[in-house]
Amino acid sequence: MAIRIPRGWELPESAVTPESVFLNRRQIIQGLAAGSIAAAAPGLAWGATDSDDPSAGLYPVARNERFEPGEGRKLTDEEWATRYNNFYEFGTSKKIWKAAQALKIRPWEVRIDGEVESPRTIAIDDLLSQMPLEERVYRHRCVEAWSMVVPWTGFAFREFVRFANPTANARYVAMETFLDPETAKGQRQDWYPWPYVEGLTMEEANHELAFLVTGLYGKPLPRQNGSPLRLAVPWKYGFKSIKSIVRFTFTTERPVSFWEEMNSREYGFWANVNPAVPHPRWSQATEKDLGTGKRIPTKIFNGYGEWVAALYEGNTDATLYR
Repeated sequence: MAIRIPRGWELPESAVTPESVFLNRRQIIQGLAAGSIAAAAPGLAWGATDSDDPSAGLYPVARNERFEPGEGRKLTDEEWATRYNNFYEFGTSKKIWKAAQALKIRPWEVRIDGEVESPRTIAIDDLLSQMPLEERVYRHRCVEAWSMVVPWTGFAFREFVRFANPTANARYVAMETFLDPETAKGQRQDWYPWPYVEGLTMEEANHELAFLVTGLYGKPLPRQNGSPLRLAVPWKYGFKSIKSIVRFTFTTERPVSFWEEMNSREYGFWANVNPAVPHPRWSQATEKDLGTGKRIPTKIFNGYGEWVAALYEGNTDATLYR
């Protein structure tokens, strides 16, 4: 009989909220939307309702059990994950979910250009119809030393790379968010290098953990969490997981990311999680678990080292963990 040895980050099935609970919660939320609570607070407390997104019928989808976090970490409550957010396009408050409801998520187009065989622009719903959606439960570690565990829905970045068909010259993929200062008041602050830009090496983008996200908790992705398309790279600090993407550029040159341009001493291109490398202004040895408030030890590569450490063998860049 084959004996399966679980990886160090894997979560026991008993600690994961069953899909039936998510479905039931969704039904409860929809029921509330028809009653007095919805009348008092349209869209519900944590953001837009399913009916606000034309892709709602795609969710929920089956969970891929290969991608469970470990150490007994339980899923973060949905309200915490959707009401405690960074989205500088709309301001610096952690309660940015209210302002983010102004984001127009349709029409939404994604541009694919640079070192690709055929540059193109595709509507988000057309892209979704061509991608294999799945749910993955990932740890998420913010550079500010807080963390959560959430069920993302989306598709593997490598599937998108295959769809984009880059040339052999491509070494990096740069991603860019929307630019609309009339809607996003934070983009009126001209000391920030808008639009938000992030990037990965082609090896990182093709890694099986790299994930393009379209949903959360069995529903379309809320605006404050990066609707309609964001990145999730769970072994890196959260600022690498760019939100509300409108452009992918495959390139020979390493892109300069938003926070790297702002302050390269504190926020580098790589941003791999390492508890032994402190932020210049605080320790990264522990993190605060959203919802419980518990301080827990941070793990190298956010607990995904068994999957990703080989990507960086021989890399001597001093900013690898910043």
